[in-house]
Amino acid sequence: MDQQQGNGGGSWGSFLKSIASFNGDLASLTAPPFILSSTSLTEFSSYWCEHPSVFIAPAKESDPAKRALLVLKWFLTTLKQQYASRSEQYGNEKKPLNPFLGELFLGKWEDEAGVTELTSEQVSHHPPATAYSITNTKTGIHLEGYNAQKASFSKTINIKQIGHAVLTVPAEGSKEPDTYLITLPSLHIEGLIFGSPFIELDGSSYITSSTGYTAKVDYSGKGWLSGKKNSFTALLFPTGREKEVLFNVSGQWTKNFDMYSGPAKYNGKDSLVDSWDPDRCPTSQLIVAPLKEQHPLESRRAWSKVAAAIAKADLDAVGYEKSKIENAQREARAREKAEGRTWERRYFSTQDNEDAVLVKLGPHVGLPEHGDADKTGGIWRFDQAKAEKVRNAPPLSDEEKTKLAKELLGQ
Repeated sequence: MDQQQGNGGGSWGSFLKSIASFNGDLASLTAPPFILSSTSLTEFSSYWCEHPSVFIAPAKESDPAKRALLVLKWFLTTLKQQYASRSEQYGNEKKPLNPFLGELFLGKWEDEAGVTELTSEQVSHHPPATAYSITNTKTGIHLEGYNAQKASFSKTINIKQIGHAVLTVPAEGSKEPDTYLITLPSLHIEGLIFGSPFIELDGSSYITSSTGYTAKVDYSGKGWLSGKKNSFTALLFPTGREKEVLFNVSGQWTKNFDMYSGPAKYNGKDSLVDSWDPDRCPTSQLIVAPLKEQHPLESRRAWSKVAAAIAKADLDAVGYEKSKIENAQREARAREKAEGRTWERRYFSTQDNEDAVLVKLGPHVGLPEHGDADKTGGIWRFDQAKAEKVRNAPPLSDEEKTKLAKELLGQ
């Protein structure tokens, strides 16, 4: 990230000062155009599944402990895509675009794993929350979840992720599918003072299963004086018996990691189960419809003018195009309030009653039964009936697309 903003004045240093003096949740702080990414947060849901063959591997394993290990392996392989910069140096991290309520990101992967479909939707704006659903049609394995972020500043930018994911695996040799409840790591931004920010994960995250296994992932990284960037260790054990380690994993989530059977003190050639090297397993290409064919609320179409302005480093145009969308959204919310209605989510619904997954598995990983619903606008689950309704509806005409874009995006 350049030290100077360029046209329009202001510098990286002055932006840091504004963060340090800001009191409250940084999510409400408007980022200057010069640090913006052209990618919306709704698109980040795709990073859960850039290796579809690894995503579906647990469905082919009949042993429940080994199946839990494959789920852990898949989760660890997603971290580089989700949290590392898109650059090779894992630096120059930029702020994603904040999604508007109702924003969509739709896509699919087609490879040796079959067809894997992605649906991502901004389901809440105050508080902001993104929900997602990923399904492999061949195996039936399904991931759904939602997340929000709460950012604060204390020497660095600290981000607490709120929400969780639920993975359902139709397991070989089992009548009932396995269910895995996945918590999200916290993170902070390193390298701010040098103008080349990058993300480090911290604390712990968990994966606990209906088959009685839990994985705990502990994150560490490079500090001021020591440590190796993006490091982690993970243990897989029978739920409630953390000292009875069945498998352990260690390495760097942006590079290589090794998986061993038993406790780490016995690690060696004989106990090595598997190794992961992202350079030997390239990500699969996500297929997204051309802009003209997309719904007006799909991310890449809705933000296309902003993205074009960012690519040209035209900061005045970035601010102008962003403001049109933000102002149109404020007007839409005001109309809804005046008319006594709420925005209808296209693919997701909140739970009216208690959520069975959180009730059963939440206590094992410290998640409350209400899932922090007050911080995410609800407990969001993929609504198959809504999805079928959307799938069976006739496509929007050009006139209808133009009307929606004008009303909701100011375009």
